[in-house]
Amino acid sequence: MSEARHSWRRIKAIAWRHAVILRRTPHRLFDITIWPLVDVFLFGSIGVFAASQSGAGAVALGYLLSGIVLWHVVYQAQIALSTGVLEETWSRNLLNLMVTPLREIEYVAGVVLFGMAKLVAGVALVALTAVAFYSFDVTDLGVGLIPIAAILLVVGWIIALFVIAMVLRFGSGAEALAWGILFVVMPLSGVFYPIDALPALLRPVSAVLPTTYAFAAARQLIDGGTLPWDRIALAAATSVVMGAIVVTFLVRMLKLFRQRGYISRYS
Repeated sequence: MSEARHSWRRIKAIAWRHAVILRRTPHRLFDITIWPLVDVFLFGSIGVFAASQSGAGAVALGYLLSGIVLWHVVYQAQIALSTGVLEETWSRNLLNLMVTPLREIEYVAGVVLFGMAKLVAGVALVALTAVAFYSFDVTDLGVGLIPIAAILLVVGWIIALFVIAMVLRFGSGAEALAWGILFVVMPLSGVFYPIDALPALLRPVSAVLPTTYAFAAARQLIDGGTLPWDRIALAAATSVVMGAIVVTFLVRMLKLFRQRGYISRYS
């Protein structure tokens, strides 16, 4: 019991550390304020224009706005965790953490705890902006949103762990993945369209991504259908497989990081 209490205290300390950093550097709020607003206005306006040009435009507007709201679950989860860890490299604090009793899982849990607050703020801003300017309320899709959002949240964390593993192995040169990798996953996931719209060469890649099935399930809800549990099951299964692969890779990279003394890159 005592160990669990100390562990929870360390987790809260990490979350509080990142909260203090955010409070002292408010420009870091860009990811949960300006960027979400830009996304909603961009894709919402495209949807409105499409609606004015064709009868199918109303459907396109629903696909675009639901897609961008749900995409920000992935985006905020991934950015919060990966940049939280990168903050330790930017501030040359990684060595200090490694000589404390703090365990890796406790550190990740602390960053995730803080990241959840950022995620709620960012996704709420996207959803409220969609309601205020485009009269689109994503909660109208019902409770089916819960399993979809849960899968997207987990996928965001998995992508972040992969980014962290790459940074441990290759150093600061891999930091661009924290933002760049999302621009690869987004089109392949069919966020705004069925993957049949993709070139045939890319469809097999999309088929192994859990996000593909999650967004397909969301579009079925937009069309007035019921939640396709078969797609949710596929999304969950591929998430488990992807998560296992990424965690195994991260553990190996962390072991290599220690054995080869890569800590010298950040101190």
